[in-house]
Amino acid sequence: MAKGRELISRIKSTENTRKITRTMEMVATSKMKRAVDRVAAARPYARALSDVIASLYSPELAGEFPLLRQPSQVKRAAVIVLTSNRGLAGAFNSNLIKEARQIVSRLEGDGVDVQLHAVGRKGIGYFKYVGRAMAVQRTDITDRPTADDAASLVDALMAAFAAGELDAVYVVQSQFKSVLSAPPASIRVLPVAKPEGGALPKDYLLFPSAGEILTALLPAYVRNAIYRALVETVAAEQAARRTAMKNATDNAGEMLTVLRRTYNRARQANITQEIAEIVGGAAALD
Repeated sequence: MAKGRELISRIKSTENTRKITRTMEMVATSKMKRAVDRVAAARPYARALSDVIASLYSPELAGEFPLLRQPSQVKRAAVIVLTSNRGLAGAFNSNLIKEARQIVSRLEGDGVDVQLHAVGRKGIGYFKYVGRAMAVQRTDITDRPTADDAASLVDALMAAFAAGELDAVYVVQSQFKSVLSAPPASIRVLPVAKPEGGALPKDYLLFPSAGEILTALLPAYVRNAIYRALVETVAAEQAARRTAMKNATDNAGEMLTVLRRTYNRARQANITQEIAEIVGGAAALD
């Protein structure tokens, strides 16, 4: 009955694995709900900022603000790559890394000097493995990112862009559209382009001037873009982990069905063999 004992051991091991994956699925579902709530909460403020900047934007004012400077040629760029600190999320991290490789390859193919800013252990680990130099490595941003986290990522880059040391800043993130759709994307956050969307009504008075308002709002707009990238990427990570753990739990259930059926067949075959041996022995005695 060695085979039977081996099957019993595999059944117990698979049951334990299914318990773990089911628990991880439940945890990811809970975290995903909170992350989706943060995504939804960030969008109204982002729309309001976009509407105000779109209403105030003009070619004349654009020339006065460093963050609106449109360089004639991009020679130096920074790429912020957002990945997770943990795995077990299916192809989530590999898709983001693939997107990062594509934009870096495209920029360097155009002769651009690229600074890589990696956020998350998975991205850092990959770029270390391939021998890619990184200007910044961050693993301290949790699955509950804050506005301060976003500011710490982009404030130095804004200063470098305003000083003419950088010509563009991109962020590689997941665009969270739904639980089932969160494709990776490369978004340019600097220079700031005129936001699309509806503008504010024209019957209003500005105080202080449009220039002073833009001075305060443009940095907030860039920080908000990074914050939304962080919260959307976290939501996509938790959705991917929930899906991966659900698939693992379902696969474990199917494997248990096969193992139990195989065990029952082996047990029945063993019983049948023992009965046949008893009957044969009794016949030999007669």
